[in-house]
Amino acid sequence: MIPLRVLLTRPRDDSEELAQELRTRGIEPVIAPMLAIANLPAPDLDLAGVQALLFTSANGARAFAAASRERALPVFAVGESTAAAARRAGFNRVESAGGDVESLAALAARRLDPAQGALLHAAGSALAGDLAGALGRQGFSVRRAVLYEAKPAESLDAAAAAALTRGAIDMALFFSPRTAATFVTLVRKAGLERACRNAAALCLSPAVADAARALPWREVRCAARPQGAAMLDDIDAALRQARR
Repeated sequence: MIPLRVLLTRPRDDSEELAQELRTRGIEPVIAPMLAIANLPAPDLDLAGVQALLFTSANGARAFAAASRERALPVFAVGESTAAAARRAGFNRVESAGGDVESLAALAARRLDPAQGALLHAAGSALAGDLAGALGRQGFSVRRAVLYEAKPAESLDAAAAAALTRGAIDMALFFSPRTAATFVTLVRKAGLERACRNAAALCLSPAVADAARALPWREVRCAARPQGAAMLDDIDAALRQARR
C-alpha cells in the first residue's frame, strides 16, 4: 500500500517534530518550510515587575530561553505544542490555552491579577492577533519583546515541488495565515496551481483556511479545534479512510 504523503509547511524545527509523529503512523512526511526562524540579538531583558510570560508560539518559547536564564516565572502558552516547547526549555509552571491568541488572553485574565505586575510577551517581528489589546482592555500591562523573525522562503522546496507535480501529495498542513499565504505565493511562482487539485489542505483555523483557499485544492478544511492534536485527529481519520 502506498503511504499517505503529507506536506509540512511549518518552520524546520516544528516540522521535524511533527514528522516524527507522522512516521509512527506510517505516514510519509514531505517537509517544505515556508518560514525560516532567526533569533534576533536581544539586550538584557527587563523582567522587573513582570509576573508572567506569554508565549504565542514555540519559536517564542525557544527564543526567550536563548535570551534569558529566567525559568521561575509562570508561562501561559497559546497551545500545547508551545507549552511543550516551554517545558523542554526548562519552565516548570506552564499552562496551555489550548487554542488561539484570544483563548490565551482569556486564560491569562482568569489566572492573573493586573495589580500584580506586567506580562511579557515573547514575540516575533510579525504578530498574529492583538494579544496586548485584548489584555489591555482588562487592565493588564503587556510588554512585547521582539526576539525572533520569521523570514518567508523564496522558492518552493525542490522535493515538494516534484511531489506536487507527480500528484504525490495527499494533504498539506497549514498552521498560520502567513505560512499559507507564503505557500500560495511560491506555488504561483512555480506555476503549480493546478497540481494542488490532487491534495487536500488541512488548516488550523478559519483564518488559515481563508489564506489557503487562493489555490484550487481538492478540499480545504479546518481542524475541529485550533490545536495541533486536532490536526493529528484529522490526519488519523484520513489515514483510516485511505486504508479501507
